[in-house]
Parts: sequence; C-alpha cells; structure tokens
Amino acid sequence: MDLRRRALLGVDGLRVLLMLFHTVTRIMAEQEVENLSGLSTNPEKDIFVVRENGTTCLMAEFAAKFIVPYDVWASNYVDLITEQADISLTRGAEVKGHCGHDESELQVFWVDRAYALKMLFLKESHNTSQGPEATWKLSKVQFVYDSSEKTHFKDAVSAGKHTANSHHLSALVTPAGKSYECQAQQTISLASSDPQKTVTMVLSAVHIQPFDIISDFVFSEEHKCPVDEREQLEETLPLILGLILGLVIVVTLVIYHIHHKMTANQVQIPRDRSQYKHMG
Repeated sequence: MDLRRRALLGVDGLRVLLMLFHTVTRIMAEQEVENLSGLSTNPEKDIFVVRENGTTCLMAEFAAKFIVPYDVWASNYVDLITEQADISLTRGAEVKGHCGHDESELQVFWVDRAYALKMLFLKESHNTSQGPEATWKLSKVQFVYDSSEKTHFKDAVSAGKHTANSHHLSALVTPAGKSYECQAQQTISLASSDPQKTVTMVLSAVHIQPFDIISDFVFSEEHKCPVDEREQLEETLPLILGLILGLVIVVTLVIYHIHHKMTANQVQIPRDRSQYKHMG
C-alpha cells in the first residue's frame, strides 16, 4: 500500500509539474508577443506576430487609423448630422491569427474588444513570359467597431456593433519570399453595415510578411511600394545631378589648367619681323 501510495503521489506530482510547465510556457509566449510592442520607436506603430510550432509565421508592423462616420441628432432632435470618429489602433492590442501555405490571417483586438481588425493574406501563382511567378497580397480587410463606445463616439444614433468590409481588394502585392515595406500613407475604403457609411482605413509605416519567414522574428528582403521608390528617387536625383555638375566643373578646370600650362611653355614667336634680330 505504501508503495502504491508513493507511486500515486509521484504521478500526481508529475502532473502538477507538467501543468506548471505549460502555464509558464504560455505566460512566456504571451509576454514574448506583448513585449514586441516596445521594439517600435514610433509611438503610433505596433508590431504584431503570429507564431506556430515554436516559430514566427507572420509578422506585421504598422500604424493604423480608422475614419468612421456616424449619425447624431441635431439640436432640434429631428434632423440627423454626420460626425466623424478617428480611431487609432492602440499599442498593446490583443493579437491572434493563423498561418497557412496559401492563406494567412492577422486578427487584432483593442479597447476591450470594442474594435477588431482582421486582415486576410493570399499567396497566388501567375504565368508570365518569364515563367510561373508567385506573389502574395492583402485580399480582405474587416473592421468591427462599436459605436456605443463613448471614447470615440459621442451620442451616436442607433449605437451598436457594426462591421465594415473591403470589396474586391488586391493591395500590398509583393513577390513571394519578400516582405512589403511602405512608409507612405495608404488608404483602403470599407463598406459599413451602418447604412450609407464608408469607413476609411489609413495605414502608414507598414512592414508586413505573412508567408515564408526564414529567420525567427526577422523580416525577409524588403519589396518597397512605388510611392516610396518615387520619393526616394526625387530625394536622390538632385544630389546625383549636383555631383555630375560638380564633376563636369572639375574636369573643365583641369583641362583648362593643363592647356594653359602647355601653351605657357611654348616659345613665343614675335609677330613683328623687326624683332627677329634680337633673337638668338
């Protein structure tokens, strides 16, 4: 009996240790995701990570704001006036999601789940003149908001939860195996379940990779958006032109100096024939 009791106690102790181990692992994982928000130097930007099987499968870093129109009563309590709520995605939000071979999803919740953002990414293959080419894109955005939340909505008529969805979206198109990066602002229109209302999603300082992450917590090579490339060219073009102009001036001065030195060393032949008698 003592041996059996000791064995049972040993099994129970092992179960307790396993439960503690799983609890500690879960807490560490939660802290790992939570601490990532402190890695961004931009106070308006956050870093979101989805991890599966002990490794990073989706990373997203961006700032997001939602411009939401809503109705309030006019002073006569007969007419309706449209107001506008500016809702920013706050840091330290709850992060969920899943990863697949051709489809990944990021879910972000904040302000006690009064607001929820879902972003669906798809990987596709295309036949080109160079052969098959794989790309990924942002194919769907869904924003759920609660107009009864008093911080952003003041006296909203018909307050409650509404859902705003994108329509035939194909954004952030990026070659497979690369991350998408864009500092410029990008807007996406979302059709709301609140009648005749269009929600505007404004993304900025974006860096996203939903597939093919090779190193844990590390983005792959960046694919920059056309706006950033154009702005970078506009910034560097005056510098390049200035360098070319400076080089032309230097070359011209060097040629002039060499020519002047060569002509100065040549014997000067007098133009007046009377001066020949003084030569020699």
